[in-house]
Amino acid sequence: MDPADLGSYLSTRRARVRPADVGLPEGPRRRVPGLRRDEVARLAGTSVEYYTELEQGKATHPSPQVLAALARALRLDGDERDHLFHLAGLAPPSSGGSGHVQPAMLTLLDRLGTTPARVITDLDVTLAQNPMAEALLGDAGPRTWPAASFVYRWFTDPAARGLYPAEDHPRHSRESVADLRAAVARRGRDDEAEDLVERLHAASDEFAALWASGDVAVRRSVRKRIVHPTLGVLELDCQRLVSDDGRQRLLFFTAPPGSAAVGQLELLSVVGRQDLGTPSGA
Repeated sequence: MDPADLGSYLSTRRARVRPADVGLPEGPRRRVPGLRRDEVARLAGTSVEYYTELEQGKATHPSPQVLAALARALRLDGDERDHLFHLAGLAPPSSGGSGHVQPAMLTLLDRLGTTPARVITDLDVTLAQNPMAEALLGDAGPRTWPAASFVYRWFTDPAARGLYPAEDHPRHSRESVADLRAAVARRGRDDEAEDLVERLHAASDEFAALWASGDVAVRRSVRKRIVHPTLGVLELDCQRLVSDDGRQRLLFFTAPPGSAAVGQLELLSVVGRQDLGTPSGA
């Protein structure tokens, strides 16, 4: 790894991204082309100090999670993302996996500024989300495997279920397992998917019983009730757009016309994440 080469590459990538490309205002006066360092740091979830050290060649051995976040923030395509990992001396993550958001998904996400939206994998790992989704659903990460998968947390961490009313839990459990079975079959002999199923069998009798039922169904658009600590229960339509290979999904939440959720979402856009303590999930 040559920290100087890595820093130079980050700098050139940052210079070519317009604020509008990532949902940021242009502003009347910008002294640098592209994004500022603090904007990249905020988009990637790192400190400004650490990102600055990376560009200056002072920080060494960034983690795969940091590199993946920077690739998303800088809107790198697959080849550029792989080059970033190579410069850091790391093997790139597999195509379509949990490390890189497909550019088309990011473009759509950027254009949903007033609608809660997030991109997840078919194993329910959150890859990116907008501020409205964070306000509604909570901070999605980063987390290490297997806890990065919300399906895993659903069956192993009782706190993960706080996002939904208790009476809705059995339905979510059934739908999660049926959707996971479809994803596993679609992936074929995939180490990540097989590892997740094996871990869930070992950790949860509920999961094992539901898996044994053999039910399979791909999750599509559905109405959900989401528990928010300040706004109460929001009844929203969860829409899903699926990538061509089926491995990534853009989720966005809308209020049924004329429902109480219309006003609740408007209020959410105002209060944002201020002292909300929102649980995380998908």
